[in-house]
Amino acid sequence: MLVYIARRIVYVIPIVLSVALVCFLLVHITPGDPLVAVLPADASQELAAQLRAAYGFDRPLPVQFGLWLWKALHGDLGTSIATGRPVLTEVLRAVGNTVTLAIAAAIIGFSLGLMFGLLAGYFRDSWIDKVSTSIAITGVSVPHYWLGMVLVIIFSVQLNWLPAVGAGPGGSGQWGWDWAHLKYLVLPAITTSVIPMGIVTRTVRSLTGDILSQDFVEALRAKGLRETQVFRHVLKNAAPTALAVMGLQLGYMLGGSILIETVFSWPGSGLLLNSAIFQRDLPLLQGTILVLALFFVFLNLVVDIAQAAIDPRIKRA
Repeated sequence: MLVYIARRIVYVIPIVLSVALVCFLLVHITPGDPLVAVLPADASQELAAQLRAAYGFDRPLPVQFGLWLWKALHGDLGTSIATGRPVLTEVLRAVGNTVTLAIAAAIIGFSLGLMFGLLAGYFRDSWIDKVSTSIAITGVSVPHYWLGMVLVIIFSVQLNWLPAVGAGPGGSGQWGWDWAHLKYLVLPAITTSVIPMGIVTRTVRSLTGDILSQDFVEALRAKGLRETQVFRHVLKNAAPTALAVMGLQLGYMLGGSILIETVFSWPGSGLLLNSAIFQRDLPLLQGTILVLALFFVFLNLVVDIAQAAIDPRIKRA
């Protein structure tokens, strides 16, 4: 197992370098001058040249990438052009809010997805299967930003049960584990969980149905095992694939949703990306994309290790 983990970590290194290169190049191929956000309309050429030199934009791209990567390895992602604050501080604050939202959405979406998927797989072609499948198809088909606006209209505007926007009382972006803050999390978490719930439901339904049709399940029942024991064997065989799907969905949620976070004004990485794009804040855009991409790579590494721990056949392969 240790050899497998070490091999997976070695494989991650070139992926991380490739991700860093792509993150750096993506924001440089877009048209326009990033310093427009901070330069006054009547700025002189000398001032523009000084700012360009201060941010390193006057150097060749390979040199800029080398310096940016070296600073990033030491925890320095630069300074935001729009706010003048360190990019790492801005990104970590936003990512913390996104992680809170993603974990809440994952608890809701994965729990419902597993429940509906197992029910649909065990009672295939019954009314339970049809209801569960309909819920899953609806979940992956309905635009989540539209669902978010509908939830705001119903529960915030009409019923006045839950707040519509923000992450805390008075527009505070600081999170706290009390009802005053948790009620701001309910609507965006439900909205974010809908698509993962549908995908997990469909995946688990397919896995459960395929496993139940295999010969070893009939053999277990013929040996006199109780249905709860058979259920544990089904879960164990379905776990690696289901875990991989849930890991990918959690990675997407950790990446933040620009649309959902914009609808609810949730101060996460999606909203931060949105503002960085509109303000042409290249250092902030680079830092945010890099941190989110590294989150995704790290999460895939954890999922690979967890799959190998559950299914020994993966290590042997």
